[in-house]
Amino acid sequence: MKKTFVSFLLLSVSSSVAFAGTKLLTSLYDRTVTDSTLVYPGNFHPLPQAGDTFWRDSVPETIRNSYIAYGEKYLGKSWPALPVTEFARFKGDGNRTGYEQLSFNRRRQLAALVMAEITEGRKRFVPDIINGLHCILEETWWGIPAHYGKNIPTYEDQTVDLFNAETAGLIAWTAYMLNTDIESFSPQLRKRIDNEITRRILRPAAKTDYWWKRAGMNWNPWIASNWLACILICEHDRKQQTEGVAQIIAALDCFIDSYPADGGCDEGPNYWDRAAASLFDCLNLLNLATDGRIDVSDNQKIKAMAAYAYKLYVGKGRCVNFADANINTMALQLNVAYPFGLYIDDPVMKQFAAYIAHKKDFARHAAEIYDNSGNWPALARELFLIRNVNGLIKEEPREPLLKDVWLPDLQIMTSRSRNLFVAMKGGTNGESHNHNDVGSFIVYTDGSPLIVDPGVGSYTAKTFSKQRYDIWSMQSQYHNLPIINGTGQKDGRQYAASEAKYSKGRLSIDIAKAYPEEAGVRQWTRELKMNGKHGIEITETYLLDTMRTHPQIVLMCAMSPDTSVPGIIRLGKHRVEYDPSQLSLTSSGIDELLDEKLRGIWSDGLYRIVMTVKSEKTGGRIKYSIK
Repeated sequence: MKKTFVSFLLLSVSSSVAFAGTKLLTSLYDRTVTDSTLVYPGNFHPLPQAGDTFWRDSVPETIRNSYIAYGEKYLGKSWPALPVTEFARFKGDGNRTGYEQLSFNRRRQLAALVMAEITEGRKRFVPDIINGLHCILEETWWGIPAHYGKNIPTYEDQTVDLFNAETAGLIAWTAYMLNTDIESFSPQLRKRIDNEITRRILRPAAKTDYWWKRAGMNWNPWIASNWLACILICEHDRKQQTEGVAQIIAALDCFIDSYPADGGCDEGPNYWDRAAASLFDCLNLLNLATDGRIDVSDNQKIKAMAAYAYKLYVGKGRCVNFADANINTMALQLNVAYPFGLYIDDPVMKQFAAYIAHKKDFARHAAEIYDNSGNWPALARELFLIRNVNGLIKEEPREPLLKDVWLPDLQIMTSRSRNLFVAMKGGTNGESHNHNDVGSFIVYTDGSPLIVDPGVGSYTAKTFSKQRYDIWSMQSQYHNLPIINGTGQKDGRQYAASEAKYSKGRLSIDIAKAYPEEAGVRQWTRELKMNGKHGIEITETYLLDTMRTHPQIVLMCAMSPDTSVPGIIRLGKHRVEYDPSQLSLTSSGIDELLDEKLRGIWSDGLYRIVMTVKSEKTGGRIKYSIK
């Protein structure tokens, strides 16, 4: 166990230390919450339970029918087996996805049946739900092999990881929503649910000084949101309850204090869904459990953390995919976007949620959207969305096509002009879920990828280990960056951008310090400018100590480049213009490097252009443009 977590922490050490900060929630909790205002065990009623007329009378029929049809697919179906040999593969051949998919599919099946029963209310789905609950309760451990120290799970080792916690959350919410039906079937089953959640989550989370309690990345609020739900629904000891809530509040303060004022998520937009968005899940529950005493909806950092989700929105459902993010259609999930937007009263976020609902035809395909909303769909998030569904329906849909964005702490800029969109980053190579990509940029046209970040393939044992940067997609040589004296960038927080200068549509940074000493570079200032009808202009100004090999500039493209005309690289309707007296170039497809996941993303292929500087001088200036 220790080895696994230490390897993980090596990748995000800057996000996993104790932070001295405002302690926003702790100060509010200490000042306003008394023993009588924190809801007592058994008295937590955040949502109407199954059988309440709300689900029949207040949810539009087409939406209810969508969830019912979704659940009907699983009526009478067997529950996927979880072979222990599949669990053991991670320690053997490094494969983690085989077991994960089997485990996730069990939970997906249960969530679908529960949503169907809640919205139909005829007890038709209850027998399958009972079987599913019992099936999951019989599992030795609820997490995944990549987060476990042994090759097979044991009864004694109930390590609290992301999916152990999220499974507990799913079961706790199922027990809350269907409490009457479960009790009617067997009071012993309801009692066992509480006992198993206590044994697997509540006691180990409270007693163990897990690293994630001080982390500034997604593990902290993701686990805390499920831990908190389990405390409020399944904990019956008042002392354990109050101590657990206090620990969660302290952990969340570490997460909040670690975040920069610009609200940026250095893990990338895809992980925002389980970073800032999971923080909101916690804030929502704390507000409900303290009779409104814990309310930070007006806090500017919380508002900025929410706004990050649409500030890095490209268009056509795509987001800027720095770090371990992919070309994820609708990276912002509807079932957290609208409730979060309501909480902070952000019109842009609420309208964006309405746009997603309109674009995805939520009225008729609610369950399909839900099914695609996570590793398996989060039950509580969907229920809180449906609780406010009529407000969502009335909201004006609007796509947040922001013209210019600057996140000064993360050093990320975006700019939009006509049909071109560009994003560029500075920052460091010590970020959580880091790729060595200081200074890289991406370009989209009409919301479709043109100059791209390859993203990340399927997670394996290598992904979160000391061998992470042996993976090609983590290396700067496969991002839109220079290769200097044959050398790429190095990982670590000290390898960072400097001299960042921003004005609307323009960013200049020196990326020399992102390279190790052997690169022999004193200065490499990259300036990117969105220049209206002239497109995107890039200037590279460099000074080397020595030139062992000629500098090269890499461009990763999402379509086959036409390089037949000197000085022009044609990419569909667009082109890269360069000075052929300054640069020579080669291009090649790299489909052989793509795993199944990346081949699914880059279905038209992925291409690597290398522009080599011709000059023999150790200093110079190179210009090229994208039009």
